[in-house]
Amino acid sequence: LLLLTAALGATAAARCPAPCVCDNLRAHVLCLNGSLMAIPDTIPELTKKLDLRGNSFMVIPAGAFLATPYLTHLDLQRCKVERLEEGAFRGLGRLVYLNLASNSIALLYQESLDGLFSLQQLILEGNRIEEIQPGAFGHLGSLTVLDLRANALVYLPDMVFQGLQVLRWLRLSHNALHVLGSEAFAALPALRRLSLDHNELQALPGEALARLDGATRLDLGHNPITYVAEEALAMASLRHLFLDHASLQDVAPDAFARSPQLRVLDLRENQLQGLPPLAGAGGLARVSLDGNPLLCSCLLRPFHKWLARARVQAEGACAAPPALRGRSLDSLKPPEMRCGRLRPPPSPTIPPEQPRAAGSRQCPQGCVCSPDFHHGSCENRDLREIPRDFPGDTRLLDLRRNPFRTVPPDAFPGLKELVSLHLQSCGIRALHPGALRGLESLVYLYLTDNHLSTLVAAAFEGAPQLAYLDLDHNTFTHVPAGAFRLLPNLISLHLQHNAIGELAEGDLAGARGLRWLYLAGNAIRNIAPAALAPTKMLEKLQLEGNHLSEVPTVALWGLPALSELKLSRNPIKHMGNSVFLPVASSLQHLYLDNMGLERISPHAFTGLGPKIRSLYLESNKMSNIPDMSNFTGLEILNLQDVPFHCDCKLLPLHRWINKLNLRVGATCGSPAEARGQKVKLSITFLTCPGWGRGEAGETNPNKTKAASKPSKKKRSGKSPARGFSKSRA
Repeated sequence: LLLLTAALGATAAARCPAPCVCDNLRAHVLCLNGSLMAIPDTIPELTKKLDLRGNSFMVIPAGAFLATPYLTHLDLQRCKVERLEEGAFRGLGRLVYLNLASNSIALLYQESLDGLFSLQQLILEGNRIEEIQPGAFGHLGSLTVLDLRANALVYLPDMVFQGLQVLRWLRLSHNALHVLGSEAFAALPALRRLSLDHNELQALPGEALARLDGATRLDLGHNPITYVAEEALAMASLRHLFLDHASLQDVAPDAFARSPQLRVLDLRENQLQGLPPLAGAGGLARVSLDGNPLLCSCLLRPFHKWLARARVQAEGACAAPPALRGRSLDSLKPPEMRCGRLRPPPSPTIPPEQPRAAGSRQCPQGCVCSPDFHHGSCENRDLREIPRDFPGDTRLLDLRRNPFRTVPPDAFPGLKELVSLHLQSCGIRALHPGALRGLESLVYLYLTDNHLSTLVAAAFEGAPQLAYLDLDHNTFTHVPAGAFRLLPNLISLHLQHNAIGELAEGDLAGARGLRWLYLAGNAIRNIAPAALAPTKMLEKLQLEGNHLSEVPTVALWGLPALSELKLSRNPIKHMGNSVFLPVASSLQHLYLDNMGLERISPHAFTGLGPKIRSLYLESNKMSNIPDMSNFTGLEILNLQDVPFHCDCKLLPLHRWINKLNLRVGATCGSPAEARGQKVKLSITFLTCPGWGRGEAGETNPNKTKAASKPSKKKRSGKSPARGFSKSRA
C-alpha cells in the first residue's frame, strides 16, 4: 500500500505544471504571479483548490477546466481577464468559491457562468462590468454572496438577478448606479443585505426596494440623495438603514412608516439642519446625526420631544446657534431651544463655510457648490434665468423648481464635465437650438414636469453622450419626429404621461441605440407598422395605460432584442393567434394585466416558451387561458383576480399549476360551488374523467395515450422534481 501511495504521489508530482506548486496531500495547486497565458492542462485531476492569481489569461475559453472536475475553490484575481466565453466554467459542478476580482471583464453574457450550480460565493469586484445580461446568473441556484463592487454599472434592468433564489448578500457599492428598474430585485426572495453605497442614486429607489421584504440591512450611504419622501421606503423586515455621507436636506415625517422593523437609522454627514418627529418609525431605537449642521432652535423642539417620548437614542451635536454650538442633542432642555429673533435661512442647503470658499471656487449667488461631490444646486430659489459661473468640474447640477420658462442657446458655458442636469418643474416651454451646446460629457437630462410640446434636433447639438432623456409629464401630443438624430448614444427615452395619440413612422428616426422606451400613460391608439423600425436594439417597451385595442404585432417585427413588453391597462379585449410571434425568440417579461381581457385565443402565445421568465395576467375577465406547459422558465406568474370557470375543461391548467413551484393566485370565479376556491386546490376537479391518472406525470393535456403511459409507473412520483429542476434551469 505504501509503495502504491508513493507511486501515485510521484505520478501526481510529475503532472504538476512547471511554474506551479502542488500540494497533493491537501489537493491544492498554486500557480501565482507567473506568466501563464493559458489555463494549464496538466493540473492533477483530483485538485480541489486552484490558485492562479497574477497570470495573463485575457480570455477564459469554453471548457477551460474540464480536466479538473473536483475543484471546489478557484482564484483568478489579477489575471487580466477581459472575456468569459460561454461555457468557460462548464464541468465545475462542485465549485463553491470563484474569485474573478481585479480583472477587466466588461460584460457578463447569459451563459458565461453556466454549470456552476453549487457555487456559493462569486467575487467580481474591481472589473469594468458595464452591463449584465438578464439570465447571466440564472444557473447559480446555490449562490449566497455576489460581489459586484467597483465596476461601471449605471443601470440595473428588471429581473437582472433572476435565478439567485438563496442569495443573502448583494454587494453593488462603488459603481455609477443611477437608475434601477422597478423589478431589478424582484427575484431575490432570500436576500438579507443589500449594499448600494457609493453610487449616483439621486433619489431613494423605493419601488425597486419594495420587492425586498426579507432584507434586514440596506446601505445607501455616499449617494447624492437630497430628500426622503413620504412612505419612500417599504421594506417589511428592514432593521438597519445607512444613509450617511449623502446630500440629505430633508426627511418627511412618515418616510419610514412602511418599514416597521427599522431599529437603526444612520444619517451622519448630511446637510440636515433638523428633522421632524419620525412618527411612522415606531420601532426606531437609534438615530445618528453626527456631522450635520443642526440648528438647535425652537424648530427642533418637536423632534427633540419625540426622541424623549419614543425613547430613541440620538447621536449628534448642535452647529447653531452659537450659544449651543457643540452641545449634544441628549444634553439639551426644551427652554434652551429658543428662536427669539432668529429666523431660519431660506434654504437648509447653504453650509456655513460657503462664503469663505467663494474666493477659491466660484459659485452663483444663492446656490450651493459642493467640491467633495462636484455638485451644484440652486433648487427652488425662484430664479428667472439659468445661473452661470458654476465650477468647471461640476458633474451634477440641480436647478429644479425654478420658473425659467425657457432654456436659451449656450445656457451652460464651461461645464464640459457635467454628467447629470436636473431641470424638473421649471415651467419650461422651449428648449432652444444650441441650448446644451458644450455639454460634451452630459449623460443624464431630466426635463420632467414642464410644458414642452415640441423639440428640435438642434436643441441637443453639442451633447453627443446623452444617454438618458426624461421628458415625462410634459404636453407632447406626438413624439417630436427626428428630434433624436443627434443623439447616437441615447439609451433610455422617457415620454410617459404626456398626451401622445399615436406613434408614427419617422418619430424615432436616428434613435438607433435606443434600448428602453417608456410611453406609459399617454393616449396612444395606433402604432404605425414602421414606427419602431429605427430602434433595432430596443430591449424594453412600456406601453401601459394607453388606448390600444389590440396588440401592435406588426410594429414589433424587427425588434430582435426586445425582452420586456408592457401592455397593462390597455382596453384589449381579445388576443388573437400568434400576436407575440415577432418577438417570441427574445421576450422574457410580458405584462398583460388590468386590461379587461375577455378571451385569449388558443394559439395567442405561439412561439413563446422557455425564455419567458415572468407573465402578468392578473385582473382580467377571461375564464380560461391557453396551454402554457412549455413555459418552463417561469419565475413569476400572476393570475390573481381572474374569474376562472373551474370545470373539467380547466383540468389541464389545474394540473400544470400544481407542478409549478410558484404562487400564482388563481381562484375560481364559477361555478357557484367553487367560487373563491384556489384553482390549485379546488375539489371540483375530483369528478373529472381522467382525474385518477397520475397527477404528477402529465403536463400537456394534448399528449397521446402512449405519451401518458409513464405517469402510471411507480416512479411517476419523481416527475415533479425532475420537471421542476428543468424549469429552474
